[in-house]
Amino acid sequence: SANAYRLKGAQGRSDELKRQGQSHLNKIAPDNLDIIASRIKETDVASSDELELVIGLIMKKALTEPHYCETYADLVYKLKGEMPEFAASDGGRPVTFKATLLTVCQTEFEGILGDSLDITEEEKQGKDKEELDFLKGQKKSRCLATMKFIGHLFLRDLLRASIIGQVTQDLAMCSDADKLPEEHKVECICELLNSIGHTLDSRPAGKESIKQVCGRLLDLKQRKDKKGKGVYPMRVQFMIQDLLDTKNAGWMKKVFKATAKTKDEIKQDAKRDERTQKNDGAEVIVAGQRPAYLDAGKEGAPGSKADGPWQSVPAKARR
Repeated sequence: SANAYRLKGAQGRSDELKRQGQSHLNKIAPDNLDIIASRIKETDVASSDELELVIGLIMKKALTEPHYCETYADLVYKLKGEMPEFAASDGGRPVTFKATLLTVCQTEFEGILGDSLDITEEEKQGKDKEELDFLKGQKKSRCLATMKFIGHLFLRDLLRASIIGQVTQDLAMCSDADKLPEEHKVECICELLNSIGHTLDSRPAGKESIKQVCGRLLDLKQRKDKKGKGVYPMRVQFMIQDLLDTKNAGWMKKVFKATAKTKDEIKQDAKRDERTQKNDGAEVIVAGQRPAYLDAGKEGAPGSKADGPWQSVPAKARR
């Protein structure tokens, strides 16, 4: 029938767009970012559904390849002004690339708030302990990658400091101090603040949020059970202390970065190591500093535009 033909045509277009998008993203590297962005733009996205499909592909890659997280954040920063926008079905604000991206991120974050990382009975079927541990590890890795990606969107002014503040407070359960957030949620806070701390701390709304959340983290680190044992394992306590030490050091931190770099950046690192006679691969960075190219060509007040749906974390996501 005519309807069946249209459905088949739409499915064919969706499959083709997915194939093209994945093909382009599989070739991404810091050196060819402009080329990949241009090719994605040339896929001629023709509807809000297709826009969401493309963003879903980018998000999936960012969460499964966290060492390329900054590269994918740079990609969406380039695409936000290049991709078309579409009329909203309810007659409201137009559906833009940025608004759709933030909706996808918000959904992923709300999933973290509601996910205990427990394995369901269905997931347990036919798996041994090693496979179940691997599955749980994958779930946690996705949570941490989500926070890292959200952080890099903030550094590129795609999310406001007030939103990030609410995100950290929700994860830390600041509004209900008697409850203890699960381990992976504490790790998510540390991952996020290690990615954005310096920049968030430099903004009034962010400075207050960091003060509150770090106070909460210190309290959680010191919590004991009835036997006098810490309620969180030493690994998590060390993670919290490392974050607090970084903050107190002005967000200066020694790292062994596992991030994608351009050829020029690799050459610069090699020259620096040669000058300093260091070859351990470590470098001292400012944790959570904005990418240099953004500060070199400022377009106005950071986060001044608020055209996405993630204006505030909805009440249903708060604890």
